[in-house]
Parts: sequence; C-alpha cells; structure tokens
Amino acid sequence: MRYFNYLQPEEESRIFHIAPSHFTNRTPKEVLAFAVGAALYMPATRASIVGDIMDSKIKGLTSMVIDLEDAVGDHQVEQAEASMLDQIYRLYSMMKLGAIQEESIPLIFIRVRSPQQLKRIITIFEETTEMITGFMLPKFSLSNGQQYLEIIQGYNHTKRLSSPTLYGLPILESAEVIYKEERYQTLSGLRQLITQYQDYILNIRIGATDFSSLFGLRRSPDMTIYDISVIRDCITDIINFFGRAEDGHVISGPVWEYFKSDRVLKPQLRQTLFEETAGRVGRKRRMEILNVYVDGLIREVAMDKENGIIGKTIIHPTHILPVQSMYVVTHEEYMDALSIIDNNTGMLGVFKSKYSNKMNEIKPHLNWAQRMMARSQVYGVLHENINFTTLLLGDKEHEQILI
Repeated sequence: MRYFNYLQPEEESRIFHIAPSHFTNRTPKEVLAFAVGAALYMPATRASIVGDIMDSKIKGLTSMVIDLEDAVGDHQVEQAEASMLDQIYRLYSMMKLGAIQEESIPLIFIRVRSPQQLKRIITIFEETTEMITGFMLPKFSLSNGQQYLEIIQGYNHTKRLSSPTLYGLPILESAEVIYKEERYQTLSGLRQLITQYQDYILNIRIGATDFSSLFGLRRSPDMTIYDISVIRDCITDIINFFGRAEDGHVISGPVWEYFKSDRVLKPQLRQTLFEETAGRVGRKRRMEILNVYVDGLIREVAMDKENGIIGKTIIHPTHILPVQSMYVVTHEEYMDALSIIDNNTGMLGVFKSKYSNKMNEIKPHLNWAQRMMARSQVYGVLHENINFTTLLLGDKEHEQILI
C-alpha cells in the first residue's frame, strides 16, 4: 500500500519532493503507527468489502475499520460476524491465488465489542488473522484493558513466525476517562497498562462521540471538537499522559461525522490557498468543498496536528483525500526537520532556518523533527511553493488553468 498511489508518475513528480513510501501490515511499528491515517469505518454487515478492495473502488483507501460495535445493531451481531469472516476469508484466498498482491491490500482493522468477542474471532480466523493489522478496542478501561491486551499478546506469542504482528488500538471513550474526579487516576493506570504491552499497541484513539454523549452534546458542522470545552479539556489530559515524546505513542483523532449540512457560520477555509494553486478553478473547487462541509474537517485536522495528533476516524469516502493531504509534510517543514537532525552534533545550539523566517533550536525542536521525518516517510514531502490544495484539486484541474 502507498499513499496517493493513484497519481500518474508525472503528476507525482510535479507534486512531491519526496514521494510516499510503500507499507504493508508487516512494516515496522514505528512507521505503521503513522500510516493508519484516515481510517474509513464500514459496518461488518457490508457485503461489498472485498469487491471494493479488488476493484480499488474507493479512491485513496489505505486503511479501513470493519465495525462490529456501534455500526451494527444488537440483533445483527451474529450475522455481522459471519459476513465479516466470509469477506476476510475470500480476500485471503484471493491473495493466496495471486489475484491480489499483499501490497495492494489496505490496512484492515476490526472494531470488536468485548474481549470475549475478540478471543472468539481470532480463534475462528485461524491463519486468515494475518490479513488483519489490528483490533480497535472500544471503551478501553482499567476493567477490560488487561483482558484485551492479554489476548493480543497471547496471539503474538503463539502465531507463526512468518505472520505479521497483530496490534491493539485502544479507544479512550469511557466515563472514567472524561469525568474529572476519576480522570487522572484512570489515565495514570491506563498509561501503566499500555506501557506494559507497548510492543503491541499501534496507536491510541480518542472516542469523542461517546464522550459527547455522556453530556448530551454533539458538535455542529461549523465547529471542531476543540470548540466543545469539556471534550477539549479531556483531550488535553490524554495528550499529556500519552503524547510524551519519550514514550513514542501515536494518538489518533476523533471521528468527523458530517458529509452534508446547512451552514450557519462563515467558512474557515481560506480562498487564497486555492487561488494561488489554480486560480478560478481553485475557487470553484473550494466552493465544492464548502458545500460538502469538508472545510470543518480540514480545520479540525489542522487542530489535531497542532496538538500532536495524527490519524482520523472517518465515516465517508469523501473524507479520505482531505485528511490524507493534510498529513503530507511541506517542503519547509522537511527542510527544518532535516537541518535540525543534521546539526545535532553538539557544535550548534540554534541557527536560522533555510527559509529565513524562524530560528531552529536543536534540543527543543529535535523531537518534533524526528516525528516530522517519520511522517514524511509515510505521506511524502511536497515541493517548494506547493501546499495541500494541489492534492485536493488534482492534476486535471491544474491543467485546465494552464490551457
């Protein structure tokens, strides 16, 4: 799998200073944690999962979540499990027959309901478990976390040596995490637990929809999750406990649940970015984005990034490209990161950036630089004077402006 693999070679060359790298679920964890990116949720009852993958029907799809929890009714669980098993077995058979290459299969995650269901599914899957990158662990808490992670660890200790590592992805979304009187003790305990099983934790996810439900809240499409103060307060503490550079965790952001809605507030997406990229065509494309409410998503992803969060749960294919394009490293970011790492020799402490617009301090900025280089490996680096809107617009729109 590879980000933006649908681009033609000449288009890729025009956009990228450094192209994105290939990855599969066998890629080292340090890289794979960043590669989860825009994870598209699909109900486990969906019958076209294999067809969508085989036909590359969903443009840009690199990671997907087969959902057995909230997307499936309580009376559909047995049907959903059977459907999912059939889909995964079919995909596994196609791979073994050579009808699809491992490198063309997106990262596949399964969101389960309980430790008991997790154990049952791994047992039923047998060798086809190697198709799965990991399991999303909902409402991860001190009461169920140990069970979840013991099952994941147990599989990895007994699997075939040739099989890829199976990961757990805890979702923090329970009352104990957000209620203030319990939060610090809960997060401290979860940090200790996750550290104990760190080799099998791919990333830590924030379930803001469940958090909001506990207060009877739901953000509007004009707002980001950071505009809801009680959720922002909790996210701040989650970052404090799990975002420390020394621990190496990757935190993924909460779901964006809108793909169409009536606007109340003024759009936040600047017109200038699109005009500079493609003039009149750029302005038109910006309006299309505003009409499907992706501007709110872009703003929220920008806020995620500023807070060190990489990765986003999405519920609609139209969200894939905006999220992915925002994770590509700019040329300026890359040059700053490269200079900081290259000058980490003890001979300098601070120096002017190559863009001559800031000071780079080696010790305070080194952790940032290392994360930026890891992100650049997965998502690539843009050429100078190119921004994320070039990927949103696509080559055809760019060509129109040149005619």
